[in-house]
Amino acid sequence: MDISSIVVLVIIGFVIVWTTMTYNNLVTLKHGVSKAWANIDVMLKQRHDELPKLVETCKQYKQFEQETLQRVTEARSRVQDARIKQDIPALGQAESMLRGGLGNIFAVVDAYPELKAIETFPHLIARITGLENGIADRREFYNESVNINNVRIEQFPDVLIASLFRFGASDLLEFEKKQLADVNMKQLFA
Repeated sequence: MDISSIVVLVIIGFVIVWTTMTYNNLVTLKHGVSKAWANIDVMLKQRHDELPKLVETCKQYKQFEQETLQRVTEARSRVQDARIKQDIPALGQAESMLRGGLGNIFAVVDAYPELKAIETFPHLIARITGLENGIADRREFYNESVNINNVRIEQFPDVLIASLFRFGASDLLEFEKKQLADVNMKQLFA
């Protein structure tokens, strides 16, 4: 075997090894995004199960803000639909709506000392608050996984393998701009 044949075989071997390693790394990133989404999905499901308990507890007081409860119920339904469809942009919008409704419940509950006196109410509030914090943490992890995946499939030379095997970009889970704005404290206490 002459030297040129050896060089060609080494180059072919290198290309095969590089392609395999790059492909496997991209698969790992893709599944990392799926895993991060599954973690959010679990927390959303748990919160989905807790919210009706909160709404029912609040409904025991006829004078409690019915409009606020209606908004929370509607937002919960939208979150569930987006979660099931894995529609990340719609989930971000629905999450914003739900967070606003929950914020309103938490803000007006001080006007109802009888409601706060129910033994299950503080537990529900603590559970939902804990779930909200968990969702925020998992959302951050999901967005980081998406970012790593999206950057990697656009970097050269990985973009060659990503395009060849149709690795696609994922959507970030983002909230609406109004959810990122400062809270109007005067409006909450009005």
